[in-house]
Amino acid sequence: MSGTVQREERKLLLFSGRSHPELAENVAAHLGTGLVPTKAVDFANGEIYVRYEESVRGADCFLLQSHTAPINKWIMEQLIMIDALKRASARSITVLVPFYGYARQDKKHLGREPISARLMADLLSSAGADRIVTVDLHTDQIVGFFDGPVDHLFALPVLADHVRGRVDADRLTVVSPDAGRVRVADHWCDRLHAPLAIVHKRRDPLVPNQATVHEVVGEVAGRVCVLVDDMIDTAGTICAAADALYAHGAERVIVAATHGILSGPALDRLKNSRVSEFVFTDTLPTPGEVELDKITVLSVAPLLAHAVREIFEHGSVAALVGDL
Repeated sequence: MSGTVQREERKLLLFSGRSHPELAENVAAHLGTGLVPTKAVDFANGEIYVRYEESVRGADCFLLQSHTAPINKWIMEQLIMIDALKRASARSITVLVPFYGYARQDKKHLGREPISARLMADLLSSAGADRIVTVDLHTDQIVGFFDGPVDHLFALPVLADHVRGRVDADRLTVVSPDAGRVRVADHWCDRLHAPLAIVHKRRDPLVPNQATVHEVVGEVAGRVCVLVDDMIDTAGTICAAADALYAHGAERVIVAATHGILSGPALDRLKNSRVSEFVFTDTLPTPGEVELDKITVLSVAPLLAHAVREIFEHGSVAALVGDL
């Protein structure tokens, strides 16, 4: 029996949609590569056309698209880009979704509601995605919605190390803005060796983006409080929580969140808030009209680049979150 044995030459290609090209370029720089030239245009009726300007056949393809506003347009563009890769005979397709759209719709609260986070996973899978890489999902259960590998990365080390470098750890109290974030706040406490407090709130399920703060559980008087959350959307909840902390004697309040969505009245609320610093990552593009000195944006590009490298080289992505 005879035959020919040919050594496999693997190729990593990085692609970007149009929602957040700055982050994609930073990831490419950390990988020491460039973005594959891509033509993407909108037709007059809103339809999206995509074509890659070099071959992707047999390549391990990584496609970065963060679901920012207008969120439905960028989700559709990502699905079209995945389909184009699949039809062009890509070896594998990994989607990098720094901010996963519809993550807050992860379960049913009332009858006749969708579970849109699951629908998102089904859409990505049906389009041809083999793997998902994302950062700080709203709930861990979303990982199980996708029938394939999901690498759930965390921005906590990036955010916590920034806070630790600016405030004496002995003066810190980590604060969860509601009961649902207590587990995340616990990880912060472990990393910063700080005590935990909780802001108790009640939300009307029929009125979105509104919450009423009831009380603060824990010692915050005279402390520098770090309010931690996964995302800041309209900023109503987080600013109300900060006011409650000041009312209970907090010396200073810092807000740290992975995703700065900053919709609607958020910018005005941040500007008028007593919070001394808002710390976000660049999983989403910061609105161009933001000119507040108290907003700090940290990059997750090194984290994403490291994950891409580990996946391509069959390494361990779990090592990136092993110290949480």
